[in-house]
Amino acid sequence: MSTDGILLLDKPGGLTSNAALTRAKRVLGIRKAGHTGALDPMATGLLPLCFGQATKVSAFLLDADKRYLAELKLGAETESGEAEGELIASQPEGAYDDETIQAVLALFRGPIDQVPPMYSALKHQGRRLHELARAGIEVERKPRPVVIHSLELIERSAERLTLRVDCSKGTYIRSLAVDIGKALGCGAHLTALRREDSGPFRLADAVTLDRLQAMNQEQARAMLLPADAALPDWASIDIDPQAAADIGHGRGVATGRDAEDRVRIYSDGRFLGLGRIDAWGVLRVRRLFD
Repeated sequence: MSTDGILLLDKPGGLTSNAALTRAKRVLGIRKAGHTGALDPMATGLLPLCFGQATKVSAFLLDADKRYLAELKLGAETESGEAEGELIASQPEGAYDDETIQAVLALFRGPIDQVPPMYSALKHQGRRLHELARAGIEVERKPRPVVIHSLELIERSAERLTLRVDCSKGTYIRSLAVDIGKALGCGAHLTALRREDSGPFRLADAVTLDRLQAMNQEQARAMLLPADAALPDWASIDIDPQAAADIGHGRGVATGRDAEDRVRIYSDGRFLGLGRIDAWGVLRVRRLFD
């Protein structure tokens, strides 16, 4: 049974992503592992976990677009931008019609500059921002470019909005919630967050932690997806055994194909790793799998 692959976990609330990873590692009995983009303890949903050789594709999943279902509470701002944070301001939500809400949401669609929250894992002079925030220290954070591909109003009441967000890497939904509240003029914070998609993976295909922990090791390892499942949009190339040996020694292989920056390499049906084809049609290694 393979010890290399990707597990799609439906992370429960109340656990850090690292804690969820630790529990999954214990069930699968695989030490080498990593997650592909942390979810805060409050958040639930899709958390792809990479095991063994599949950790070599984790960086590409970190860079992938994500989809979230987010609930915002209007009329109240918290220190962290989430429900668990200390209340710092409140005011009546106001009577907003759909037209007003849609006009505000339109401001956040497409490329935007977003200021990361203080309660985040980003570092300032070697210290995590959330550590500084808990010590009562606030530092200036430079806005970062992100892209909100889609921002859809799913449900609303007088005091809550439920939104579906398709976004680029690096997007903080907490910051988005706070900024939407400011644009509405009433303030807001995030009360629930569920990740539905991460790159090519979907929440519907994920296993809950409770179900995983009820499995034996063999059953759990059978849930692993192959590493190349993370990169369905990459081109692929099949090479013969001699070319595979050359690639294994770091040598280029002539292909006669047009330049391609992202290529999955196979030989005899086996996934060998990642490469690129240069302007001369030569296949070059980017990352090999043992």
